[in-house]
Amino acid sequence: MLMQCFKLKEHGTTVRTELLAGMTTFMTMAYILAVNPSILGAAGMDVTAVFLATCLASVIGCTCMAFMANMPLALSAGMGLNAFFAYTVVLGMGYPWQIALLAVFVEGLVFILLSLLNVREAIFNAIPYEIKQAVSVGIGLFIAFIGLQKAGVCVDNPATLVGILRFSGEIANKEICALLALLGTLVTAVLYIRNIRGSILIGIFFTWFAGMFCQMTGMYVPDPASGFFSLLPQASFTDFSRIGLTFGQCFHFDMSGFSFINFCVVVLSFLFVDFFDTLGTVIGVSARAGMLDEQGRLPQIRSVLMADAVATTFGAVFGTSTTTTYVESSTGVATGGRTGLTALTVAFFFLLSMLFAPVFTAIPPFATAPALIFVGFLMFSNVAQISFASEHYASAIPAYLCILAMPLFYSISEGIALGVIFFVLINHLCGRSRKITPIMYALALLFLLKYMLF
Repeated sequence: MLMQCFKLKEHGTTVRTELLAGMTTFMTMAYILAVNPSILGAAGMDVTAVFLATCLASVIGCTCMAFMANMPLALSAGMGLNAFFAYTVVLGMGYPWQIALLAVFVEGLVFILLSLLNVREAIFNAIPYEIKQAVSVGIGLFIAFIGLQKAGVCVDNPATLVGILRFSGEIANKEICALLALLGTLVTAVLYIRNIRGSILIGIFFTWFAGMFCQMTGMYVPDPASGFFSLLPQASFTDFSRIGLTFGQCFHFDMSGFSFINFCVVVLSFLFVDFFDTLGTVIGVSARAGMLDEQGRLPQIRSVLMADAVATTFGAVFGTSTTTTYVESSTGVATGGRTGLTALTVAFFFLLSMLFAPVFTAIPPFATAPALIFVGFLMFSNVAQISFASEHYASAIPAYLCILAMPLFYSISEGIALGVIFFVLINHLCGRSRKITPIMYALALLFLLKYMLF
């Protein structure tokens, strides 16, 4: 039944491979189950309710992706968008979190409309092939950078912004986490080179189990006040009744005292970031999976974007910030995932995590870091698809800037913006206007207005 439903033979995959890919994807993005409640909790929302809302939105999003698009893409509450929700809209602008949820709900409805009208699909198809490949490379560097941060290997440096962790004479928790993450990366690489199936997932579990061993032997000492929590899962269950604290609250609001214009700006901000983050993720993961056609197009793009929009709308009703397609989907693709069965597997694990939340939230960030670092390498390999010959500089330079911007500006959408702007400007000024579509002109103009006005 699964073979026929998801056309596994046509995609050259098996049920076992898809299930393994889904499990791998879930394990690399499970951190959101701990991070999202923490961030939205700062906005005054109940953390347990946010946890449940995040799970439910992810289940709906992944299920829609599985049956509507048959793609191995997973969805959950977007990082960055949740910080914008809590720290800018609620704490900065003073909006109640109920109104912020309303803004997310409106954003989802607008995206559904744009998807039905094929506007998002047209934009996807208008982006040049070189920029699409650059997005994949840039995301690879971006998630590798995130992995190094989660491992604690990459740290703040007041002089150079970032630097490498300096090991002190005494090996403390932060050094243990960094060493375990690097060891996990080594194990993952060796297993992958030796063609061991599930090498990325094995690397995650190896790093986590090694951390638990360090805790049981006293090398790692839990210190919640410093951000070092117990690595051992706790035997407890979730209070499901608390979902009522956020469910449907986007429809209970009082706009008196708040500017409608400012509310529209908030909605547009959510729209902008979600649109291009999702677009960038879909391009990057699809390019890595070899799902783009000869023109660099994705046949299922309309269904993919519709699933994303539906998940965002339902997520707002449940009580979480914008739901978006995750770059961690690339870990499942690297494991062999090629169909919606991978996404459906992720949905199952999100559903299961509602019952055993402490088990999944106990997975420490440094344990998923090796997967992010190694998959970053796999995605970076797409740089070979970009020609850097002098006759192709008009396309290669914008692609280079797109790659550079994503990790340095910590944003997929900023990388796309710079890539589009410079592609249009360089080709126009060099007398190659025939390479620029009207949609690319419109996108470049919108990006420029965004930087000038906002």
